[in-house]
Amino acid sequence: MPSFPGDLLDGAHSHGDVLLQVAAHSKASVRQAVERVLEASADWRVRWRIDGFRADGRADGGRALSRNPFHFTEGFGNPGSERETADRALVRADQGEPAWAVGGSYQVVRIVRLATELWDKDSVEEQEDIIGRRRDGRWLDGTPIREEPNFAADPAGKLTPLDSHVRLAAPDRRNPPPIVRRSYSYDRGDGDTGLIFSCFQRDLAKGFEAVQKRLEGEAMAKYLLTTGGGYYFVPPPGDEWIKALT
Repeated sequence: MPSFPGDLLDGAHSHGDVLLQVAAHSKASVRQAVERVLEASADWRVRWRIDGFRADGRADGGRALSRNPFHFTEGFGNPGSERETADRALVRADQGEPAWAVGGSYQVVRIVRLATELWDKDSVEEQEDIIGRRRDGRWLDGTPIREEPNFAADPAGKLTPLDSHVRLAAPDRRNPPPIVRRSYSYDRGDGDTGLIFSCFQRDLAKGFEAVQKRLEGEAMAKYLLTTGGGYYFVPPPGDEWIKALT
């Protein structure tokens, strides 16, 4: 993963040959699973690790929602159907990728430290203008929450600011960026609170990198500091990809 404007990547908490993500409904289950994996992989060295959680996790219209450390509900931008999720996230046979990669996905992970104390000094209205949504996910222009606003009808940004996060990330909400997000919050104490941003796409250039470039200069930038993470590839189900690589 390259360093983007505003990043301060720590090499000790970036990149790596294999990414292992362990998720469960309890910390104990995660801990036990990680211990078993490490015991079975004695020859491997852990480069970095981070514990995450999803606060107030729930499902709505086929979308997994959670509350981030900035007190905002996120997840509404994801597709609500398995078909659309696959269309955004999974490598296709006509992309020019190796046959074994079809059905897999490119994953981006970014450890983003959030300036929560600075953020909490802003009024809720100011925060909502920076994000481009209400805290509960509603649109600023009154568009129903499960529909997409027409930003072209607000060219001056009087309703949804031009430098708001959601407007820059997807200026045409009817043609959303081809990514699927699945992020987690983290809290390491001593003020180190943030987001384990994670997204999946079939094409890094058209997915995450295109969005990241559009976000340059966003109003939220001063509250964010990306310190680690990396690019990874999630292979498709089955063992055909293993056979192809051995």
